[in-house]
Amino acid sequence: MSGPDLSGVPIRDLPDARERLGELSGRAPAVFLDYDGTLTPIVPDPDRALLPEPTRDALLRLRERWPVAVVSGRDLADVREKVGIEGLAYAGSHGFEIVTPDGRHELRGAEHLPDLDSAEAELRDELPSGARLERKRVAIAVHVRGMDPDRVPEVARVVDEVAARHPRLRLSEGKAIFELRPDLDWDKGRALRWFLEVLGLERDEVVPLYVGDDVTDEDAFREIRDSGLAVVVRGEDDARPTLAHAALDGPDEVRAFLEHLADLR
Repeated sequence: MSGPDLSGVPIRDLPDARERLGELSGRAPAVFLDYDGTLTPIVPDPDRALLPEPTRDALLRLRERWPVAVVSGRDLADVREKVGIEGLAYAGSHGFEIVTPDGRHELRGAEHLPDLDSAEAELRDELPSGARLERKRVAIAVHVRGMDPDRVPEVARVVDEVAARHPRLRLSEGKAIFELRPDLDWDKGRALRWFLEVLGLERDEVVPLYVGDDVTDEDAFREIRDSGLAVVVRGEDDARPTLAHAALDGPDEVRAFLEHLADLR
């Protein structure tokens, strides 16, 4: 099992992100947002993680003022459909598939698709009942939310064994999820940096701001730790260390935070 190396402080000890907004005075934020657990609450069925209308309204206002990107572990087509707002940048599968506001499309890891196909077939044969398998274009997710906790170790064992048979894939773990992705030097942080470069946002007057809730978002926090504002959304794992600078208490506070950003002058 792999994941970002963390050397930060526990999430529960971070200050409120709204206290850090003064640091943006006179500078323009470039806003990057996770989806599940950030813009929407975590729900047992991922298909029911729908964007609340007040949050959509906040994003529409924000889009008129500042660059906005949604960077999700979901498949690109899925997250674009769920958000449903033109004029944003989107990254799916943790940044392996990207589209810019003007339609430029980037796909990383295409050469690993046969490995993913093979691993998917094996998981469908070997996973115990109760685990939910989700094939994305450039990743495979195994969801265990709502499953009998006593059976989760069995799922972890199967996923580990399948991953070991596919060395070109990398296994990571998030909130009630195991995921196989191409074993490439690419993640949400690299995707964030790509957006900054391609969209011409690497300027002194621009502050990259990233909001996310999961371990996979730590790669993005690390990328902007010395140059921007990293905000973690508190949840069920508040004791874990994070590289974020500040925190918010759930998607409702994220929406309020976005409304504050939209009003910045």
